[in-house]
Amino acid sequence: MPVTITSLGNGVDGLFYRDNRFRTTLISFNFYLPLSPKTVAANALLPFLMTTCSKEYPDFSKLNYKLNKLYGAQLEAVAEKHGDLQLLQLSISVIHDRFALDEESLTEQACDLLMQMIFEPKVENGAFFAEDVEREKRKAVEHIYGEMNNKRLYAKTKMLSAMFRDDVYGTPKCGTAEQVEALTGEELYQAWRHMLKHAKVRVHVLSNALPNNLFTRIAERFSTMERTEITDCQKIIPTKPCKTVQHLTERMDVAQGKLVMGFSSRLNGNDTAALPLTVMCDLFGGGPYSKLFANVREKMSLCYYCSASSYRGKGLLLVDSGVEMKNADRAEQEILKQLESVQRGEFGDFEYQASLKSISDSVRAANDSQNAMNLWFSLRIADENLWTPDDFAAQISTVTREQIIDAANGIQLHTVYRLLPKEKEENHEANCL
Repeated sequence: MPVTITSLGNGVDGLFYRDNRFRTTLISFNFYLPLSPKTVAANALLPFLMTTCSKEYPDFSKLNYKLNKLYGAQLEAVAEKHGDLQLLQLSISVIHDRFALDEESLTEQACDLLMQMIFEPKVENGAFFAEDVEREKRKAVEHIYGEMNNKRLYAKTKMLSAMFRDDVYGTPKCGTAEQVEALTGEELYQAWRHMLKHAKVRVHVLSNALPNNLFTRIAERFSTMERTEITDCQKIIPTKPCKTVQHLTERMDVAQGKLVMGFSSRLNGNDTAALPLTVMCDLFGGGPYSKLFANVREKMSLCYYCSASSYRGKGLLLVDSGVEMKNADRAEQEILKQLESVQRGEFGDFEYQASLKSISDSVRAANDSQNAMNLWFSLRIADENLWTPDDFAAQISTVTREQIIDAANGIQLHTVYRLLPKEKEENHEANCL
């Protein structure tokens, strides 16, 4: 299942991934822009606004009729934070041409529809229509508040905001509710123009075959536009170690406390450099064989859950756990002790081999979904190697015990965030007796 990448000029690439297992073709336009607190909210709203209507299909009924004519084609929108970049993704999925009646070119029609929505949105007098903007703003605010109600996710977001308070990586991927609510149709129009002019673009086609001239048609569309100062996707600032560990505590009406610990790593950047960090992180806090699961959660019963995750582009390792307030201090201490254990190489061949196999199996699971494969390639815009999941799994198997230990010794605690239940009010009447 080969993958190829072709330069289409003007900061635009075309990526084709051949896969004969699926009965659909997925076309995805991926726009990469610098992550910034000032523009994050407007940029994040754009993909969702642009995939609901266009100049030719100004309302849902007309757009839905067109999608039905394309045998139920599906539009998707994604806004993600990737390192110091913001990824805006618009994609369409349609059945292969060979299944169409009258030998229609469904792939070309689907691509044309997607390009209409990108290049010819529903705008007037330099602004998106107010009713469309308000609808998407309402949905975005609901999404932001929904994430805030998920206390595990909320705690991780708060820890990252504190840890990267002087770094754009601390910016929430969709901005704040206040930022979204303040957006206007004019601001979104300017954000759209800025995206088309300055974003690095990679167009994915995942299918059994690449239609003739598809990338040529896309290149011609971009060639008519002014494209300057294209976003440099290689500019990702690694996490800096801190001299003094930050400790922050927040109290809310929660039944279960949250303990989130952020660590800097000496390893960061492209796929080859960060492979040992990936394995070390899994052995430290991945499956049931890991140090955190087997000891902190199971043996000591200090956490309801306790796991580690790594973000290789930034050189960041994160541990998040659910704890009772009385166990928060001890849980933090034991997590650090388990890290020290890995740094000393205190893990057996079973744990080592189980970690390699678990990562390989997890990575290969992306092959089972076109959307997962699309996201896989989208999040590897800065990588030197255009690895498929199978390639990545093969590379994981080459990581040695010595590399894992070295990666662990490059880990340094940076920030500790606790979300704890509010303390119960004392019984003042009892104190007066």
